[in-house]
Amino acid sequence: MSKSTSDVIARLDEAVDDFCHRVRYFHEPFTEARARMFVRQHRLNTRQRNSVLKLKVATNTPDWDLRLDIIGACAEEIIADDQFFEGKAHWQVLQELGERIGMDSDDIIGADPLSTTKVCWYAWDGLMGNRHWLLGLIGNTCAERANIPGYGPVGLREHGWFGMERLRWQKMFGLTDEDLIFFSKHEEADILHSDMGWKTVAERAADMHMEDAVVQACIDNLQVWEIYLNGIGDGADKLG
Repeated sequence: MSKSTSDVIARLDEAVDDFCHRVRYFHEPFTEARARMFVRQHRLNTRQRNSVLKLKVATNTPDWDLRLDIIGACAEEIIADDQFFEGKAHWQVLQELGERIGMDSDDIIGADPLSTTKVCWYAWDGLMGNRHWLLGLIGNTCAERANIPGYGPVGLREHGWFGMERLRWQKMFGLTDEDLIFFSKHEEADILHSDMGWKTVAERAADMHMEDAVVQACIDNLQVWEIYLNGIGDGADKLG
């Protein structure tokens, strides 16, 4: 790995670490209402990002093999994941998790996006669909990176975002590891997906002299994720 590539990765890692320290949703008290709102919103967000936003990035990507990698990852999220979820789509596994904590399937399926969720979709459309493909690729991978241990304060740093969520849900609802497969298997999948994007972005950025642009794109996308996640917490708190 060249020094330019390693420097880009270090700057991207710094942006993710700052994100993990500042997002209120990670650090505020976890409640049943927040769990239910997460299911409603993240099911919608998974479908939107992987059927619309990430495919725009794939369309703009000139590298054929990388384009297929992006499309394949999207297919796992919204159609079927044979590697991690026994042929189920990721949103489907999340819906089943919601039903496992007592949510009605009609409540989950009929949920509307919060205003903050919709604003984030509009923002990501600009950051991922109408930008240079390398900058769009950052939008695919930056939040998945937060699922990997090594970022944020104690607690989050040891487990990653979804590892922390798995522990919070287990404590709140008394669920088994098998019940919480959505979080545990996502931890494994996101390591694969984010490594692909992280290394590719850093290498290509150095080659195309776009180091500053990709770091800023990472910061911008993580600011949108901050709005999305805090919006889930605030929306749940309003409903009680």
